[in-house]
Amino acid sequence: QVQLVESGGGLVQAGDSLRLSCAFSGGTFSSYILGWFRQTPGKEREFVARISWNGDSTTYVGSVKGRFTISRDNAKNAVYLQLNSLKPEDTAVYYCAAKRLLASAYNYWGQGTQVTVSS
Repeated sequence: QVQLVESGGGLVQAGDSLRLSCAFSGGTFSSYILGWFRQTPGKEREFVARISWNGDSTTYVGSVKGRFTISRDNAKNAVYLQLNSLKPEDTAVYYCAAKRLLASAYNYWGQGTQVTVSS
């Protein structure tokens, strides 16, 4: 079965950068759209970014556009999220998720990695 494992979170100061990684296993990586979501205590999980099966198309939530970059390496079965110019409001648990090309919702989720940005 498909498994996703995130890593790379940590405690940083405003303006710093982090690179989150997500390792995919148990399926054909190129058959899935990959996305990043985040959740802050007391708030609903929100979409952050997604990338198409071949990396040709990316989409970001407006609050991170220009600061975050999603990428994937199909040879390594991995997806990444580069977080630059971090702000305290970026503090959240970040989750990697996978969705089959024809699925209506993301089917698989990682355990999450904590990103904390101090001011």
